[in-house]
Amino acid sequence: MRLDRTNTSTIGRWWWTIDKVNLLVLLLIMAIGLVLVVAGSPPVAKRLELPPFYFVHKHYMFLFIGVIAMIITSMFSPVMIRRLATLGLAGSIFLMMLVPLFSEQTKGAHRWINLLGISVQPSEFMKPFFAVVIAWICSESQRRVDFPGYRVAIGLYVLVVLLLLVQPDLGMTITVSIMWAFQLFLAGLPMLWVIIIIFMGIAGAVGAYHIFPHVAKRVNSFLDPAAGDNYQIAKSLEAFRNGGIFGRGPGEGEVKQFLPDSHTDFIFAVAGEEFGAVVCLVILCLFAFVVLRALHRVWKESDLFIVLAVAGIVTQFGMQAVINMGVAVNLFPAKGMTLPFLSYGGSSVVAIALGMGMMLALTRKRFGKK
Repeated sequence: MRLDRTNTSTIGRWWWTIDKVNLLVLLLIMAIGLVLVVAGSPPVAKRLELPPFYFVHKHYMFLFIGVIAMIITSMFSPVMIRRLATLGLAGSIFLMMLVPLFSEQTKGAHRWINLLGISVQPSEFMKPFFAVVIAWICSESQRRVDFPGYRVAIGLYVLVVLLLLVQPDLGMTITVSIMWAFQLFLAGLPMLWVIIIIFMGIAGAVGAYHIFPHVAKRVNSFLDPAAGDNYQIAKSLEAFRNGGIFGRGPGEGEVKQFLPDSHTDFIFAVAGEEFGAVVCLVILCLFAFVVLRALHRVWKESDLFIVLAVAGIVTQFGMQAVINMGVAVNLFPAKGMTLPFLSYGGSSVVAIALGMGMMLALTRKRFGKK
């Protein structure tokens, strides 16, 4: 099949309207993730008495599913994206309600539920769908004066946050809150409400410190390393020191032998030790490029829904990357959050791929009627 400009098939129209540069960068990030999981996961598999490449094979499968989901979703129209997000958010919220009832506790949290023999984290899928639905609600409130958009957006946000805190998952709560506040700000929320939201965020952070013991422990350990267990952070920083500028070379890292989460939360430390600060900066620039290019694509967009949806999706994408990398270099308190496409994780990889697929769909060039 020829992909020239005379090809008016679905594939042909997709190829000539998709943001090929951002698509290529996302595929490059995924390729780097394949290398890092190969480097960081075998020691973890050995400690768990699993086959050496157990996590590698599963990650390859998750990435394959993620790429297919991203490509298919990127072919959708804005209307189809709204419908997908609405159904996806409803399903995710329903499963999040079931998580505390039917899931087993893992590392002190209830976040996963078993569906047909597959462990799924519904909150990961909730994030991109929530961004698109909030964008639709806010855009409708601008288009219809009788639509209580802000009240609906606030009510939906409160429901999602309560479900996240029950698990508990403070890191995802922070990510969702920042994304939600940014979208409402772009939608024209009055400055008084912006100030109120900021103070509520500060109050929420203080409350979480006093309510959740694990949050207080991590914050105290961050502020005073001698006050708590900082084993993984210490090993992560050691990995960056060992790697230096250009790294010790592929497969030559030693710290991953002792890092329990070297294939997930601390995959960035593996990159730092084996490939050095140069590759870490490249990874940082690739994430920044995806976010900035997506925002640039909608800079002059007249459809408020598209602007808000893209802004929300890439905000959570960028925030998750910043938090993960920040924790690895001890800029933030420890938080179990994966590095998009680079860390091992089924729900995370597929959910982020769906989000990026929706972003690519909404940033496609559209001629005439949208």
